[in-house]
Amino acid sequence: QVHLVESGGGLVQAGGSLRLSCAASGNIRSISSMYWFRQTPGLRRELAASISNEGSTNYGDSVKGRFTISRDNAKNTVALEMSSLKPEDTGVYYCAADVVTTNLARYTSWGQGAQVTVSL
Repeated sequence: QVHLVESGGGLVQAGGSLRLSCAASGNIRSISSMYWFRQTPGLRRELAASISNEGSTNYGDSVKGRFTISRDNAKNTVALEMSSLKPEDTGVYYCAADVVTTNLARYTSWGQGAQVTVSL
């Protein structure tokens, strides 16, 4: 089993910044891509950002230029720096990772989610 745990969510005023972190643990052989998804009120879960194990990044249109994803392969962690936050960024942010376990199982592991609330 591979577990992902997010931290760093909270309440921030519009225009402010927050940093989300996610740590993977368990019987990890390797992790390829890591992701941050978000579920905003009334909308489906959408991709906010992704990063490959080589550092290539991809962002959702609504967060481009404001969010930055990064990872530490040695520590199996991924972070999301969020700036210029808007009320519409409010939602639950989920970390995910494409993992290969020590017994060669392959799947996408998900965290439990971190609430981000942006007030006016």
